[in-house]
Amino acid sequence: MALWKDSSTGSAAPSTLPPSPAIQPAPIHPREPEKTNVAPLSPEGARRAPAARAEVRESHIAADLTIEGKIVGTGHVRIAGKFKGDVQVEGNLSLEAGARLEGHVKAGVVSVAGELIGNIENAKRVELLESGVINGDVKAGSLTVAAGSRMRGQVEFGYEGEGRAKAEAKGFGNA
Repeated sequence: MALWKDSSTGSAAPSTLPPSPAIQPAPIHPREPEKTNVAPLSPEGARRAPAARAEVRESHIAADLTIEGKIVGTGHVRIAGKFKGDVQVEGNLSLEAGARLEGHVKAGVVSVAGELIGNIENAKRVELLESGVINGDVKAGSLTVAAGSRMRGQVEFGYEGEGRAKAEAKGFGNA
């Protein structure tokens, strides 16, 4: 696109011709990462610089939904509806008041304000809130129980390192 100064107005006049195809950038292939003008870090610089943290996203199951299946992945999960199946995430799991989850849970931090029917395994922290109900076993680094909550099952807490080491030895943990 050519720009020139109009001597009568002193401003740039827009071109009425369509841009040349040779000037337009080539489209990025969907599988090809976008190219930037950033120079790669040297191995020494990469060791010294803190690792860039990826933005953690949250998935939400709304209150008017009922889903049956399995949730596996990274990021946080918030359930306000009904879910039947196992949940295994590297992030946190929040079960809101009025929600119901039937299945086993493996997550970093588990917050229960609804009803959970199933076991919680190898969590760093479990929070059983005032309206929360757990019918199942809990194995966590720490457990917080609010007055008014209910639970039926066995609890092991304070053994976070030992429980994770056993799980990793059996192939259930993350490396």
